[in-house]
Amino acid sequence: MGSAGVQMVCVALGVLGLIGVIVCCAVPRWKVSSFTGANIVTANSVQEGLWMNCVVQSTGQQQCKNYDSLLVLASDLQAARAMTIISILFSCLSLLVVFCGADFTTCVQNEDAKPKISLVAGIGLLLAGLLAIIPVSWSAHIVVRDFNNMLVPASQKRELGACIFVGWGAGVLLILAGGLLCCFSRPKSGSSGGTAKYYSNSASAPSKNYV
Repeated sequence: MGSAGVQMVCVALGVLGLIGVIVCCAVPRWKVSSFTGANIVTANSVQEGLWMNCVVQSTGQQQCKNYDSLLVLASDLQAARAMTIISILFSCLSLLVVFCGADFTTCVQNEDAKPKISLVAGIGLLLAGLLAIIPVSWSAHIVVRDFNNMLVPASQKRELGACIFVGWGAGVLLILAGGLLCCFSRPKSGSSGGTAKYYSNSASAPSKNYV
């Protein structure tokens, strides 16, 4: 089983990754305006996210509007919403499972079950990291494709927002935490069986001598 220090590092990485995914889900900075072309208008800047789009003026004022209907959204945006929310749920559940099966907690007294619990938590964090990386990578691909498309007007072109990079970083942290848990959560083969035989022999020997 992994040491308590490694598990604490995994928990810290998982918490940081969870915070990053929550920021990506809440902040409307997936796509931002691209000021290219001959007519550069910097008075307004458009920012698009999973739940709303905002218009930021040069004076600092910001106006945001939620998307009217889920049915009119693009397929990539709908998929990004679903995968980001599922990633948050997987991260929360996996971190709770880590606390239950970690060496630095006493929630589970069975030492043989702790490696299995940590392994399940590691797999959950791996899935959460993949679910966080897929939507941001998909969105980044669409932004780059439309930016290089000559048929798209310059006013409708977008650039990568800050949430794309935060999502990549959060996904890497979750995958790293899950990978470490999976690597350091392997039970020692034969350790529990040998200990059980030792105690059974030592307990039976005095009884025979006493009789």
